[in-house]
Amino acid sequence: MTEHDLQESAGDGSYKWAALVVVVIGTFMVMLDSSIVNIAIPKMMNVFGSNLDAVKWILTGYTLTMGAVVPITGFLSDTFGVKKLFIFALIFFTIGSFLCGFAWSTNSMIFFRVIQAVGGGAIMPVGMSYIMQMFPVSERGKALGFWGIASMSAPAIGPTLGGYIIQYMDWRFIFYVNVPIGIFGVILAGILLRETTVKPYKGNFDYIGFFSSIAGIVSLLYVLGEGNTIDWGNVKFPLLIAFGCFSLLIFVVNELMHPDPLLDLRVFKIYDFTLSQVITGVTTLAMMSGIYVLPLFLQNLRGYTAMETGMILFPSAIASGIMMPISGALFDKFGAKVVTIPGLLVVAFATYKMSLFNMDTTRTTIILIATLRGLGLGFAMMPVNTAGMNSVPRHLFGKATALSTTVRSIMQALAITFMTTIISNKSSYNYARLSEQITPFNNTSNNIAQALQGILMKSGLSQGDSQGYAYSTLGQMIYAQAYLDAMDYAIGVTVVAVLVAIIMVLMMSSKKKAKKNESDRSLVKEKVLHESEAGVAGFME
Repeated sequence: MTEHDLQESAGDGSYKWAALVVVVIGTFMVMLDSSIVNIAIPKMMNVFGSNLDAVKWILTGYTLTMGAVVPITGFLSDTFGVKKLFIFALIFFTIGSFLCGFAWSTNSMIFFRVIQAVGGGAIMPVGMSYIMQMFPVSERGKALGFWGIASMSAPAIGPTLGGYIIQYMDWRFIFYVNVPIGIFGVILAGILLRETTVKPYKGNFDYIGFFSSIAGIVSLLYVLGEGNTIDWGNVKFPLLIAFGCFSLLIFVVNELMHPDPLLDLRVFKIYDFTLSQVITGVTTLAMMSGIYVLPLFLQNLRGYTAMETGMILFPSAIASGIMMPISGALFDKFGAKVVTIPGLLVVAFATYKMSLFNMDTTRTTIILIATLRGLGLGFAMMPVNTAGMNSVPRHLFGKATALSTTVRSIMQALAITFMTTIISNKSSYNYARLSEQITPFNNTSNNIAQALQGILMKSGLSQGDSQGYAYSTLGQMIYAQAYLDAMDYAIGVTVVAVLVAIIMVLMMSSKKKAKKNESDRSLVKEKVLHESEAGVAGFME
């Protein structure tokens, strides 16, 4: 079946929407697993008797493997077909999840998580590529909106579900829950999905690009994953950064010269695609204020459990999920700018209000602000990405989605490291500034210390012990305030990132929309039109 035939059959009846459900199932599994496992780390430390340095490889190994797998998905989907690769990825992910539930040690868990990541790393780019090939331009926004429900809601549902499983069930069910869903997804994929056109393998696989991309991405992701805990006195980290950068330099040069590159970097010549990747990277930083910083505030400062934190964040996930298909439908009708800019303005306002959170902020206020922010993100995320992918010629969808997913993975790692560094450095600065005020000449601090000392003496402590505990408690209060101020500052920085993203959205080109009743038989002409508009006819096949 040719790609043109796939598009014609996809337009008949409800096939394409049924196939979209299969893709959403796979995406939801991967995104849910990425967040649900984090909750179980303390439990696995107790069960396996390991320290944090060993157990963190359960997360790091998964991330590194996914980073290594994503670049090759474009070649595999072109060579073997999207359907076969998607089913293979689902099977691998399901088997890996099942084995993780049987893990008996830290090392076995790390090994099984690597197996799981081989499938997980391929599911998202392959799924997006399949959607882009199934749906005509006039319906891609709505389709990617439904697909985005999984990518936005799963990370918020994960802590809630993980907290419930750990509290009331065996922790291993956080992996077993993927097994029936995975089996169901494989069966549906085998029945519903139709194979795409494939390119015969001519023996010109890009080995240099493959190995240099793995070396570069894995090295840099490993260092970024260490965050602010990096000991720069350890020669390992500077060497890994130098090796990673050198490998990526070789990768870039090779990809620009290879006749059939692993990741076609020349796709970056397409203006809207490149701009959409930059906007996605910037908005990823903004997302971290809700996905990464807000849970830290709720658990470390406000004292909520993981499950309570998940329940607070759950309405925002629902809001994003509801808005995703709506924003997709509006994008199909009005284009990216009309939908994205209002969404980003809502995100900027809600993020600014979030930067004002303190220890007295009510739970209801937190939920309302987070939900408002979720509504904005639901409007803002998918249209830009869809507009960028719409500018890519159809025969490059596989490599474009692999390239997009690789950029997104690296930007997520950079964003987390950036936010962690800001919070760490700012909290240290704030603590030093606040602690300087604890002097014998500061009446406020002396009164608080004396009040604490009196309370402790009434509980039976001696004067000396109560005085020591009083100043220790005062120091903890100061650190908590310094930590809170640092979090608010980090969230405030993301407001600037959102404003930058708004300016970039305004820079996107305004192309005429394809009409919904346009015949799918014009797809070949549409491909030539895209190539001409993008200015890439000189280097595309």
